[in-house]
Amino acid sequence: MPVNYVIKGVRYHVDTWGNGFPLLLLHGFTGNGESWKEFESFWKDHSTAIALDIIGHGNTESPADIAQYGMEESADAINHLLEKMGIEKIDILGYSMGGRLALTFAIKYPQKVRKLILESASPGLRTEDERKARRLQDEKLAEKIREEGISRFVEFWENIPLFESQKKLPYDIRGGIRKQRLDNSIEGLANSLKGMGTGSQPSWWEQLSNVESPVLLITGSIDKKFCRIAGEMSKILPNGQWISVEDAGHAIHVEKPEKFGTIVSGFLSQTVEN
Repeated sequence: MPVNYVIKGVRYHVDTWGNGFPLLLLHGFTGNGESWKEFESFWKDHSTAIALDIIGHGNTESPADIAQYGMEESADAINHLLEKMGIEKIDILGYSMGGRLALTFAIKYPQKVRKLILESASPGLRTEDERKARRLQDEKLAEKIREEGISRFVEFWENIPLFESQKKLPYDIRGGIRKQRLDNSIEGLANSLKGMGTGSQPSWWEQLSNVESPVLLITGSIDKKFCRIAGEMSKILPNGQWISVEDAGHAIHVEKPEKFGTIVSGFLSQTVEN
């Protein structure tokens, strides 16, 4: 059931479905909460899904103030959202940008996270030099969106190497992904890149050893960069496990939905039983 919540003057769009322990779903850059709807049949019996449109995306507002897009500010907004919904503890599943936000929330509010699932996500960049270089890159991309518009940017974005494996998907699925991306606003995507980009967030590598909740890392075997990152993370997380899905790229939930839905369901169901 779609509902809007106003938090710090920003209207956030949330869709909920299913019955069970609360499961917050955080999409990636250019996506929205609708990305998760196809998994209702997999998760509805053990989880109450809370599919959030992250600030600057989908039907959530896109304010001009870039400070509201910061990773820690966004984690605080989620905390306020949960308080408004009367939810004390959650499971979280985040993909890519949403995974970085999920990890940020888990580090800031560890007592509120029961289970954490990170799909193709990272703790950020280790050094300030790396972060500075990435910020410059993201600022250029943000200007590209402002100068060329959403359509041209989406055409560029869907052709970056990270999404090469998605070109094997059926035309209708690729069309659905494109529509989601096109439904976003220039202001929202540009500000998200500047405020929530990998170069703008803190590095959480040093904090990984403090994450006590069970963590499942999911990557696609084709996505070598994020497999390497997950491999490093799994050695640091006290209660982490890593699954690499064969013949999948960055967006496992899009490329191998049945496999992905089953893996997530198994992980969450096991927790409920325990």
